[in-house]
Amino acid sequence: VQLQASGGGLVQPGGSLRLSCAASGFAFSSYDMSWFRQAPGKAREFVLSITWTGTTYQGDFVKGRFAISRDNNLNTVYLRMNTLKPEDTAVYYCAAGSRVRDSTLASEYEYWGQGTLVTVSS
Repeated sequence: VQLQASGGGLVQPGGSLRLSCAASGFAFSSYDMSWFRQAPGKAREFVLSITWTGTTYQGDFVKGRFAISRDNNLNTVYLRMNTLKPEDTAVYYCAAGSRVRDSTLASEYEYWGQGTLVTVSS
């Protein structure tokens, strides 16, 4: 099983970025997929999730700035981030779970990617 996150980097405040997470080794289309993030010195935080049926859930801070999508043909989940702020600086992780009851809990997910660093700074 592998989750390979990519697309992170340095972006200016107000900018946009799209993260990708390519999955392999499990039945991707049957799994709920999520993005979490962890800023330095802080706990891991739920960002967005998309269920295997396509329903999405977002973290309280998102307020419509971010969006999650998936392509089951490519076994890939995406995180589109707009209007980025310095406080969005974090390592972003993708996660996969087959029996997720509460999408906001990291413990619900079986597989994790290695993370990709997003830095928002001028």
